[in-house]
Amino acid sequence: MENWGPLLAGIAAFVLMEGAAWAAHKYLMHGWLWFLHADHHTKEPGFFEKNDAFFLIFALPSWLCIMLGMMNNVWVSVGFGFGIAAYGLAYFFVHELFIHQRFRWIRNIDTPYFRAVRRLHKMHHKVLTKEESAHFGMLWVPRQLIREEAAALKKELQRAQQQA
Repeated sequence: MENWGPLLAGIAAFVLMEGAAWAAHKYLMHGWLWFLHADHHTKEPGFFEKNDAFFLIFALPSWLCIMLGMMNNVWVSVGFGFGIAAYGLAYFFVHELFIHQRFRWIRNIDTPYFRAVRRLHKMHHKVLTKEESAHFGMLWVPRQLIREEAAALKKELQRAQQQA
């Protein structure tokens, strides 16, 4: 079982990061760190945003877990650090590439889950101020919303087949 510890710690870290990211987004980014996050809710000229600083803020615990774990042969810590890093990679792909299209690599994903993710994010961005915003998570989406998107996609496909 000892050999499974780092893997299980990595999986646990990945899952726990959604909650940690939700709390950080709601209470820090839309709280006292709004000065770094505000430009993410408005379209400013240029490629980079002050909000990009959160990449470094979230990378720090990952790096520390990996580095200190390797230095002290605490492999569960290393696994936990890699789980945090894996969440960061998922965040990059889903948030930066898929939702905001910062790079035009992922454009044509059209599944009920990813439609629901995009829909919740659009709802979050409708509010341009730090107060009164909602939906602070990224990967966890209510099942009902996924069902709604699946039904909408099914109707769209049926219409397209009827027109063909």
